[in-house]
Amino acid sequence: MKYFFSLIVTAFSVTAFSITASAQTNSPIAAPLPPEIEARAYLLLDVTAGNQVLASKNADQPVEPASLTKLMTAYLAFEALKTKKLTLEQRLPVSTRAWKMEGSRMFIDPKMQVRVEDLLKGLIVQSGNDAAVALAEGVGGTVEGFVAQMNAKAAALGMAHTHYENPEGLTVAGHSTTAQDLAILATRLMNDFPDYIGYYAMQKFRLEGSPKSNDTNRNKLLFHDSSKTGFVVDGLKTGHTEAAGFCFVVTAKRADAQIGERRLLAILLGTASETARANEGEKLLVWGYNAFEMVKLFDAAAPLTAKVWKGATSNVTLSSSPTKSVLAVAIPAGLNAKVTSQIEAKPIVAPLSKGQVIAQLKVAVSGQPWQTIPLQANQDVALAGWLGRTWDGVQMMFSK
Repeated sequence: MKYFFSLIVTAFSVTAFSITASAQTNSPIAAPLPPEIEARAYLLLDVTAGNQVLASKNADQPVEPASLTKLMTAYLAFEALKTKKLTLEQRLPVSTRAWKMEGSRMFIDPKMQVRVEDLLKGLIVQSGNDAAVALAEGVGGTVEGFVAQMNAKAAALGMAHTHYENPEGLTVAGHSTTAQDLAILATRLMNDFPDYIGYYAMQKFRLEGSPKSNDTNRNKLLFHDSSKTGFVVDGLKTGHTEAAGFCFVVTAKRADAQIGERRLLAILLGTASETARANEGEKLLVWGYNAFEMVKLFDAAAPLTAKVWKGATSNVTLSSSPTKSVLAVAIPAGLNAKVTSQIEAKPIVAPLSKGQVIAQLKVAVSGQPWQTIPLQANQDVALAGWLGRTWDGVQMMFSK
């Protein structure tokens, strides 16, 4: 037997950390059509709505990531900081290999010992290939060892179509990813390292004595007039090679009267120029904010709960992620008053583990299916004692 709980919902926010855990669209409702985007592949996510996909094109097509590779290089460096393997003030040597790197650089050389924080700024703001190698050697011992770590982390994060050959993103056979995998990486980067993600909003950086002409972040949307769009861009990374074209992972936030802040993430791969990259990225973000609005389904003030049979406790709270207390969905603008939601679950029997998927929330718009969102247990629930298990077993027999 299945149990159904129906609720009418009128208002919304949530941030999940993986595209693989995002809500899946199953909808006869006509979704808003995105504008024409001049890119080989793109993907637009509403991060606040649990990484809900708003628009995509060729999201699983293998592509060369160029300097978007450095998102993974930063991920592993941030992880080393979090685990105390490195500190921001620690100084790392500059190898001849790092010094001789081609392409974009922060201009470090073997006579220098460079602070980890400065290497991170050089990696993120200046897209320094030399900084990428210096960090790789500092974290992994060797570049080859670090690349092995990159591939292991990609697999652990669920980036099934990504393979790295270097930490900087120069063209090498077999070095590839997809827009979908980049979205997984970008959302995890933002969620796993909130103390360090602010580096991606920096507009300028250079070491003293290095060329002043090399101090500006290539993410042009960091400099855009937010008064015209209503949103603020605060990351993440650009990339370019001849083979990859001009690539972009860009995120923005906008104030919202109901939920406080709404975040979108766009991935654009293979645009024609630096200007086109910025223009197409802004176009996609503007469309996402205007074509969809948020509906808050549940929050900590009125949490989702479900009956647990044969458990040490009789109820468990649910969410799309055990670390988030608010659940929201993005719907076509103007339809927020027509949203309903229904929890669907088979009988939930202990023991349960925190994070275990035990139900799903079916969201409808105007009576038509719109999203199905997996719901996880927010707590562990141990088995009850013999008497409690026996009593619940009897009750379950008569509840069918």
